Amino acid sequence: MFALRRAAIKATPISRTIRPFSVLGARLSGAVGHSADLNLGPGAKAGEVPTDLEQATGLERIELLSKLEGKEFFDVEPLNMTHLGSVKNPIVVKSHDPIRFVGCTGYPVDSHDVIWINLDKSHEHDRCPECGSVYTMDFVGSEAAHHH
Repeated sequence: MFALRRAAIKATPISRTIRPFSVLGARLSGAVGHSADLNLGPGAKAGEVPTDLEQATGLERIELLSKLEGKEFFDVEPLNMTHLGSVKNPIVVKSHDPIRFVGCTGYPVDSHDVIWINLDKSHEHDRCPECGSVYTMDFVGSEAAHHH
């Protein structure tokens, strides 16, 4: 099955503009548990349509406020894939949540289609089923934080 997929991938031209590895996580250390004043906007005045900033709440509001300050709240840069992760030397992914989705395109870059891997802090490591690269989570969030 994988041989057929590899043959199809090799026959298809690959766009090098695609990111080699994608993750999404909060960059700021206090990403979870901000005050209610910061998480809730003022809302619209009576008879007016609210702006995005007025009606945004939670992480969306924090992201918009960060952009107004000229900062990126979420780290959307790809991980530096300098090696194929192994059990002894895994690719480390920081996360504020106990579960994190990571997209692997293999090593070297674009070796296979994006395969989404579910990293879990309770796992010692997780492995890509296509290329075998090993990933581990560095949980930097709070154990007491309420996650939805």
